[in-house]
Amino acid sequence: MQPRLRAATLSGYLDLARTLDLDPAALTAAVGLSADDLDGSDRWIPAAPVARLLELSARQSGAEDFALRLAGYRHLGTLGPLSAVLRDEPDLRSALALLVRYVRVYNEALHLQLSEDDGVVTVGAWLEFGEPTPTGQGTDLVMAALLGVVRLLVGEAWAPRATSFTHPPPDDAEPYRRLFRTTVRFGADLNWLAFHVHDLDLPVTTSDASIRPYTQELLRTVIAPNASTTTALVAEALEDLLPFGKASAEQVSRRLGLPPRQVQRALAEEGETFSNVVHEVRATLAERYLSRDATSLTEVSQRLGFAAPSAFSRWFRQQFGTTPSEWRRSAAGDSPVVPSPRTRETSGDRSRPS
Repeated sequence: MQPRLRAATLSGYLDLARTLDLDPAALTAAVGLSADDLDGSDRWIPAAPVARLLELSARQSGAEDFALRLAGYRHLGTLGPLSAVLRDEPDLRSALALLVRYVRVYNEALHLQLSEDDGVVTVGAWLEFGEPTPTGQGTDLVMAALLGVVRLLVGEAWAPRATSFTHPPPDDAEPYRRLFRTTVRFGADLNWLAFHVHDLDLPVTTSDASIRPYTQELLRTVIAPNASTTTALVAEALEDLLPFGKASAEQVSRRLGLPPRQVQRALAEEGETFSNVVHEVRATLAERYLSRDATSLTEVSQRLGFAAPSAFSRWFRQQFGTTPSEWRRSAAGDSPVVPSPRTRETSGDRSRPS
């Protein structure tokens, strides 16, 4: 199943499109969406067509900062039930932890990573659609929306120390600098907001301790985070080990501190095999790295644990039915509407492509 997101992600799209003399009905139809998908409701819609809609809208309007403008229409409720919990968290630390942990309850294509090093906190973000899809405008919307959430929680005056984007610099970077009020870097290895660790202790201005027991009950009974399955643990270990060519079942089991047979048995109980998980992780990472122009195909091959670029290319064609170079060209946005989704088959019976 391809990743989805809440239709509320497109809140404000109709108003913005009309101010830029765009035809929303024609644009949504061009990417396979309908007018009903723009009503800002709680319905779930495929994520890839939304990304293409943003790219197509930016291209036809000539507004490179289209997604940044769209983020200005967002409100906390765009996140759904999670917003009720966020606004009553005591500080930014706990609010960001919730955003990261529960990301799939509002956007299945989005991945967030919170890290701290030497007094600096970074919130990294990337999108994975499972098919060649341009990510520039989608990334801009994610980053601007993330900034907006933080400002709604701790105050409009807040600004990160630095911001980075993986996409190339726009012709005019001023809208980015004006919105983020900080140094903005393009062509980076990851999209992130960086700020001082002390900011994590900033109080959430809307917090009300008297109703927190009720929002925590909502969190427990209505909003479910991702479960820590054996499949997820194996996938996490593989992400770390693949670049070093140490991704055998024995090496992963050693990393998890479990006997290989126990890992294989647990995977089987979840309807998985180790081979399938390796294919899935490689496919996910391949999509992530190929969306970055600065990462060469040789480097992608090495990060996925292949002995040579030719082996990577053969595997990629078997899995995706195209070459890495062709995928990269499609995802670059030369044609915002790319109809071919990821349809790969491996051994084993799986409900998702692997």
